[in-house]
Amino acid sequence: MRSLFLRDIRLSIRAGGGALVGVIFFLAVIVTIPFGVGPDLNLLSRIGPAILWIAALLACLLGLDRLFQADREDGSLDLLVLNGDRHILALTVLTKCVAHWTGSVLPLVVAAPLLGLFMNMEPTGIGATALTLLVGTPAITFIGAAGAAVAVALPRGGLLISVLVLPLTIPVLIFGVSASYGAVADPAPFLQPFLILAALTLFLAVVGPLAAAFALRHGTD
Repeated sequence: MRSLFLRDIRLSIRAGGGALVGVIFFLAVIVTIPFGVGPDLNLLSRIGPAILWIAALLACLLGLDRLFQADREDGSLDLLVLNGDRHILALTVLTKCVAHWTGSVLPLVVAAPLLGLFMNMEPTGIGATALTLLVGTPAITFIGAAGAAVAVALPRGGLLISVLVLPLTIPVLIFGVSASYGAVADPAPFLQPFLILAALTLFLAVVGPLAAAFALRHGTD
């Protein structure tokens, strides 16, 4: 599993510049928002956490089609499916998800505090949003693994993955934005939505790889 993790880290960084493309897309969305809503700094500060979360969500969706693509092209995906039972395959998918998140999504979390300055956000709001992204974005990757497994055999499955995954990420988006707002708004709580967000990530860390393993095995059959 460690060898697989390190291999996928190298692939996520090297193949198509996944991490760099995600950060550039993230930056492009944040930079263009002020041109759309106008120069109202108070408005930008209020909507900043939501914009960061939406931009991070869309950037995460960009690289999901590469989660199993390299394994499909070199034939190693068939070996992974045929040589292990369902639980071992699910553990393999979990390892690949963690590697994909580390190589492609973690740079977005690192860049979020800097991009929060473009939205005139308070330091507390920037820190809370970065923390919720750190906890919540793995859930997007785990959901995306199931979508990527369904569409892995399709020649142009990237759009299908986004269509399948985007509705399922709405709860993660809701609780991530709610926790971010709760850190800067007194009536709104921070801890409760943050704990629910963490629980969603832990739940999807189990369900997502199992669903992806089932889809991969069924697709291979």
